[in-house]
Amino acid sequence: MEKGARGLSCRAAICGIVVLLSATAFSCSLAAEFHKVKEKDMKLDGSLCSLPKSSAFELGVAAIAFLFVAQLVGTTAAAANMWAPKPKKSTTTRGRVASIALLVLSWVTFAVAAILLATAASMNHGQRYGRGWMDGDCYVARNGVFGGAAALVVVTALLVVGLAFATAPPPPPSSSASTAS
Repeated sequence: MEKGARGLSCRAAICGIVVLLSATAFSCSLAAEFHKVKEKDMKLDGSLCSLPKSSAFELGVAAIAFLFVAQLVGTTAAAANMWAPKPKKSTTTRGRVASIALLVLSWVTFAVAAILLATAASMNHGQRYGRGWMDGDCYVARNGVFGGAAALVVVTALLVVGLAFATAPPPPPSSSASTAS
């Protein structure tokens, strides 16, 4: 990637953006773990149950949004580097396979984290009497669901940053090398 006016490479800027967005998603996930609805908050009226809305819903949705943007920015930049035209000798099969493996693995960990966050967040959106979360029953997210998603956010961010460095174009040949006559 090229260097900007201040000497900061685009790769460093992309990695900085990914780290910042991922750190925000991680923080939202951990905060949601501490603000989620607990079993003691459940109100029972005969066979009907009710759960109040919690701020964990908004925190979970925000975590998904920040993680999605980080994933999209990082993998788009890396994919642009992976499929950019390069000199024939610069691309090795091993390097290409490793980059594709990192790309696929980052999307898999992103998907699992997003599913965990979305499911746990939806359980914290409030459940009215007789409505519940599913089939009229009330459900409470288990302890550690948001924390597990936060751990997957970190893994996803590391994979995306690793992908950014794995797909970096080779340095241009130095012009200071003198040719022998």
